[in-house]
Amino acid sequence: MTNFDRNTSFGYRGGVSRAGAAQIDEGLRAYMIGVYNHMVLGLGVTGFVALATHMMAVASQSGRQIELTSFGHLLYATPLKWVVMLAPLAFVFFLGFRADRISAATARNVFLAFSAVMGLSMSTIMLVFTGASVAKVFFITAAAFGGLSLYGYLTKRDLSAFGSFLVMGLWGLVIAGLVNLFFQSSALQFGLSILSVFIFAGLTAWDTQQIKDGYYQSAGYGQEVAAKASVFGALSLYLDFINMFQSLLFLFGDRNSD
Repeated sequence: MTNFDRNTSFGYRGGVSRAGAAQIDEGLRAYMIGVYNHMVLGLGVTGFVALATHMMAVASQSGRQIELTSFGHLLYATPLKWVVMLAPLAFVFFLGFRADRISAATARNVFLAFSAVMGLSMSTIMLVFTGASVAKVFFITAAAFGGLSLYGYLTKRDLSAFGSFLVMGLWGLVIAGLVNLFFQSSALQFGLSILSVFIFAGLTAWDTQQIKDGYYQSAGYGQEVAAKASVFGALSLYLDFINMFQSLLFLFGDRNSD
């Protein structure tokens, strides 16, 4: 969950003329709109693929009584399910390690491909939770995300030290989550979900501040670098949103009854 050049200290300083400051403000506003547009596009692709996959995979469903199509059986009841489950993580690592060596266009295409694979992985949500519950938690997540991101954008407080602590917690979550894939402990999953909500809530504010600060560096290196930074910023916020949504859904979602 690494955005472009996340750990860099950016060298923007004061002493800018009013005209120059106005130009920077307009550029920053356009840059942040681009980041959010990429993020929303990614979420749209994920939602569309998840819904389409569910419709193709499920022949009928009444509570927990589910009849799968042949496609659904292949996707959910064979070893392929592990590939689908772990593929999004592979995309994240690929983008993180190749951040400095790919073009903005390639980064954008890989991000959209990642969003589609994430939708494939998340298509099981409707097997477990009611549609109304999924919609309710989505809007709760959107409201919380919006407020936290706005705070990260507006605050004058430096969140760097706070963010470093959150990243350490994030790696702990990833490791514990991978372990729980094999143990399937509901108690551990419940605890991880609570911790995940707080970690990704904090990361939303921190990532937003990092993206805002990153604009001043990326803009100085030309349109290509700024465009790539915009995509990686969108990826960070997308991951914050998705993980917060999944954790809140586990905690507060209404499950399909028998």
